[in-house]
Amino acid sequence: MLVLFVTLEWLASAAALDDARKVELKGLTDRLKYQTGKISLRDGIATINLPQGFRYLDPASSELLLTGIWGNPPSNSKVLGVIVPSGFEPLADNSWCVVLDYQEDGYVKDHDAETMNYDKLLKQMQDAARQASAARMRDGYPPIELVGWATPPRYDKATHKFYWAKELKFGGGQENTLNYNVRILGRRGILVLNAVAQMPQLPEIEKATPAILGMVDFNEGHRYADYNPSTDKLATYGLAALVVGGIAAKTGLLKGLLLAIVAFKKVIIVAIFGVVAFLKKLLGMKGQSA
Repeated sequence: MLVLFVTLEWLASAAALDDARKVELKGLTDRLKYQTGKISLRDGIATINLPQGFRYLDPASSELLLTGIWGNPPSNSKVLGVIVPSGFEPLADNSWCVVLDYQEDGYVKDHDAETMNYDKLLKQMQDAARQASAARMRDGYPPIELVGWATPPRYDKATHKFYWAKELKFGGGQENTLNYNVRILGRRGILVLNAVAQMPQLPEIEKATPAILGMVDFNEGHRYADYNPSTDKLATYGLAALVVGGIAAKTGLLKGLLLAIVAFKKVIIVAIFGVVAFLKKLLGMKGQSA
């Protein structure tokens, strides 16, 4: 089992970009193909019903945005797409989006939803983050700090939708990173939604969260209630692992992409730290490799 922390590093300012690069980036943004209305995901396992005020980028356009425009390394697996607000400008500093992925790890039991001590869990995660940060610094990288909950975990047992947000401090940066997560539990796996934003955008993301939660869901036959214990796989982790990052080690998105704000003068570096012993003690689960 691995824990993933996201770090954010500044590159040169917009003024340092040469004119040719600016023209190239503008040309790439013009190639993005936005969609509206109803979007089918992963051969019909789920559907996005986009309300007014939101648009969708398919996997090809998402790859163009995340890798071609924002400079993230290519991922081994394509994301399901990206949801953006209307008026989204890829090269703007205040741009934000929601990246979608699907992890077919099996049916995740939610029996621990009402018994989890999130404050205790946060403290354990902060301790692990400090240990990981010390290792980073020994390797010459800037430190990272899990500041705390930006939004404490909330689980809707009726819809089986789970969401929370963490505030991360990266190096000596003046602006902290917002790590906003939504997980939708299904029959055979989880829809993974990660908001890409900075801390000052938290109110905007919070305002959009009800719409985001309402627009994405599994289709009939793939829903949480459709689980058949006789035939369907049971996940080896529970809700706590989703918060800690148990799923992150196996999510293609998190192996090569991003969970923090990106714009044309920023780049994301994803650092994965193997703290197997910590997670075994915390969650009582078998360690897994990425």
